[in-house]
Amino acid sequence: MSLRTFPKAELHLHLEGAAPPAFIRGLAREKNLDISNIFDADGAYSYRDFWHFLDVYEAATSTLKSPEDYARLTTAVLEDCAAQGVIYVEAFLSPDFCGGRDVGAWRDYLAAMRAAADKAEATHGITMRGVITAIRHFGPDKARETAFCAQDTAGDWVTGFGIAGDERAGALADFAYAFDMAREAGLGLTAHAGEWNGPDEVRAAVQHLGVSRIGHGVRAIEDPALVVELAEKAIVLEVCPGSNVALGVYPTLVDHPVKALRDAGVAITISTDDPPFFHTDMTQEFA
Repeated sequence: MSLRTFPKAELHLHLEGAAPPAFIRGLAREKNLDISNIFDADGAYSYRDFWHFLDVYEAATSTLKSPEDYARLTTAVLEDCAAQGVIYVEAFLSPDFCGGRDVGAWRDYLAAMRAAADKAEATHGITMRGVITAIRHFGPDKARETAFCAQDTAGDWVTGFGIAGDERAGALADFAYAFDMAREAGLGLTAHAGEWNGPDEVRAAVQHLGVSRIGHGVRAIEDPALVVELAEKAIVLEVCPGSNVALGVYPTLVDHPVKALRDAGVAITISTDDPPFFHTDMTQEFA
């Protein structure tokens, strides 16, 4: 069995962020949208830093206009995942991009994605589940609307709730109510933290949001007491080494703390985050 075919689970994957550039260009042509400035001369996504990456991400997402577009995206992403030996994926899904957090529209988008995922499971043997994700820099009020969408559709396919986006935007404590809503719906909780704002952000996610998983969380390594706490509480870090290096959190994989965290007893998973943006895949991440 090769590293590529070795069965893998991916627990940190943004659905829109996994869209192949050619797929997004195709949608843009269909809709007569000019987003040529988000690609380099070779056709890859192009960005200067993390904050420009967020802008490019939203520009790419602007080509996705309908439930059918999201069904096609789900099919394309799961085909790519299956080719990397992934048999289970939890994808971050954002009602902000799917009907503007309107619950009725969100149900339509979700049904389309689920139908596409069911077909991919039958064809490729890959299982997908959804983690409904608020966007931090859109603010706490919109996060609560997203949490309402999560409450409404929680169940066997929607299994989690989280938050992603710009860590500079507000305090995590401001989003506690949205997480309380999701918790009451029986959803698992995760939060992007400790990628840019340091270990205090990881501690805030645990204390104020009550999460059992942290997206990234690698800056926890800078606080030995926090590392012990994460290990003792069995908080899982969804680590994405290729993403961290591509965005400049760490200069090289040699400098990345994933091994140190694991050796300290912290539970970790390995994922790609937004693979075409960061020129990675699950085989590379495990290499």
